Amino acid sequence: MKFNYAKTVCAVALAAISVAGGIIPAAHAQVKAASPVTLSSDVKIERTVADAAGKETSKLFTPKDVAVVPGDNIVFTLLVSNTGAEPAAGFRATNPMPAAVRFVSVAEAWADVSVDGGASWGKLADLKVKTKDAAGTAEVERAASAEDVTHVRWIFPDAIAAGSKRTVSYRGVVK
Repeated sequence: MKFNYAKTVCAVALAAISVAGGIIPAAHAQVKAASPVTLSSDVKIERTVADAAGKETSKLFTPKDVAVVPGDNIVFTLLVSNTGAEPAAGFRATNPMPAAVRFVSVAEAWADVSVDGGASWGKLADLKVKTKDAAGTAEVERAASAEDVTHVRWIFPDAIAAGSKRTVSYRGVVK
């Protein structure tokens, strides 16, 4: 028997990190009770560091190891594990963008984003947002930008094999 989680929406927020005096919510997951699929999240701060010879490299830090400041690059990773004995088809995971972080990119080309709180989904280049004109009197539509992204969503295109793990990730910048 195959498990189908097409109607299961998993929300995974960020691990708690301090950002300019504010706190981003702790990680949580809402998974169908009988689901053998579990989620865990990881947040890393990516910085460029120089070694003794001055050679620069990119290094990942945990939020507890550095002071998180505006302009920091953030890498969010979700680990999806199927601990069941059957493949999990139609699995989806949704991650809200915290207010203190601006979306940059998602690693998987098959992921979608939302710019309206999760009401509609698509590729960023195809989305529009409604805003007021320069006079503030009329509503106009413009192309969505990274600053508008409110959520990232992955609908896994194939079943997650029994006993397997997968990762998905996206990047942001602390505002």
